[in-house]
Amino acid sequence: MRTAPGAAALALLLALTACTGGDADPAASDASASASPRATPATGAPDELTAVDTEHIPGLEEQTSTKTLDGGVETHVSYPRVPKAGPFTERLGEITAQEARDFASAERGAKSYTVDWQVSAAGGNVLAVRLTQHEKDGDGERTGYSTYWYNTESGRTAYSTELLDGQGSLEELDGLVKKRLKDRDGVDVSKLHPIAEMYDSVGFNPDGGLVVEFDEGQIAPAKKGRVRAVVPRKKAAPLLSSFGERAREAAVVVTPGFEIENAASAPKDSPPEGSVPGTFATDPDEVDCDDPDSKCIALTFDDGPGGRTPELLDALAKYDAKATFFVTGVPVREFPDTVRREYAEGHELANHTVHHPDLTSLGKGEIDDELATVNGLVRRQTGYSMDLMRPPYGATDEGVADVTAELGQAQILWSIDTNDWRDHDADLVSDRAVERARPGSIVLMHDIHGSTIDAVPEILKRLDKKGYTMVTVSQLLGETDPGKKYIDGHPTKPEPSASASPSN
Repeated sequence: MRTAPGAAALALLLALTACTGGDADPAASDASASASPRATPATGAPDELTAVDTEHIPGLEEQTSTKTLDGGVETHVSYPRVPKAGPFTERLGEITAQEARDFASAERGAKSYTVDWQVSAAGGNVLAVRLTQHEKDGDGERTGYSTYWYNTESGRTAYSTELLDGQGSLEELDGLVKKRLKDRDGVDVSKLHPIAEMYDSVGFNPDGGLVVEFDEGQIAPAKKGRVRAVVPRKKAAPLLSSFGERAREAAVVVTPGFEIENAASAPKDSPPEGSVPGTFATDPDEVDCDDPDSKCIALTFDDGPGGRTPELLDALAKYDAKATFFVTGVPVREFPDTVRREYAEGHELANHTVHHPDLTSLGKGEIDDELATVNGLVRRQTGYSMDLMRPPYGATDEGVADVTAELGQAQILWSIDTNDWRDHDADLVSDRAVERARPGSIVLMHDIHGSTIDAVPEILKRLDKKGYTMVTVSQLLGETDPGKKYIDGHPTKPEPSASASPSN
């Protein structure tokens, strides 16, 4: 646990503001300090999130958990327990436990995982906790960061992106951050995408500017350490949600004796899928694929991502087409940036195992390992928990169905096999995909083959000309049942009425 210094004199804050090159709003401190008669301006470095000394929060305790996970991975997790903030404590426990499991299952040679914390804001009806994750695996040691915000009145824990007023504001922030980091030594801004998992640690400096920090190794080599960008208050202000504005007011002051008056109950329902900036619905309602007159088709790609998958994404974007990528463990580790881009551009990610085995030849524990590892890998890159899987070779049985049901994933097969893995001929692959197409078809391809990448632009052109809408599998099928097997989503034609004349 780390704490901040106690409240300092206003003169110190003004001196600090003078060193920021005029980015701060001179009126910010006065306006924020008025939030409480006892509040004093927060202090700290302009490129750091504010931090609150725990002495200002009476009754705060530390919750700790030490466990040895499968594979002998040692975990030690700690986070604060603030009086009357039970839902926040519970949610932090759920988040840290899931992230520890994902690390242990996904990272090769995983050895240890430690989480410590600091309070970043405590004022009004807002509380924020910044978590620091220390990971050690076969590739070395890394440190990551995430900041969670709590509304003490609603009892809801918010992601950092919920400080922003929707996806458009997150995209604007992403653009501002790229500008500030484009000339930073070692930073590759092409790895940045406006998704919640990348912008998972966002807070405020003492002037009310937004501070965005990235994990070691995320957009620059790990040896470069933590990368962070600061967006001055005046530029950041138009991007904030109403909750973000309240969070800023709480962060830029120190309120001694912070207490929550009334304990809130945890919300019963999670926010709708895609409602949090940086998260996306896999089945948006832009087209009704249940309509018998609709012409929806799902293009699916297995075994990737591959080296040329970005070209495929470019082609899909040209036609505003969506696809489903059944990703495999080794390529996800090799091309994590492509996985993030797939998610950021509204495509669906689904599980295709780590090593591509015939799952019917494995025991249930081995099947679980194959799938859980990829679940962890994708969640660590995107924050997304996958609902679908595809058994390699289409090989499935009752044991596979049982494990996928336990993991909450439906089994997706296909109705059109382009055999692109066998016939590396772009024209042949294109003909098979288009000539066999019918509304509701699920088309099987592989984005690891160059000939398939070459075929996709022609497939998209021809399907678009025929009036097809290329959608994700979840959009095509709607809600699916975990463990159940699906082959297509052909619309059901309505039964003719008894009075209708028979057709000739």
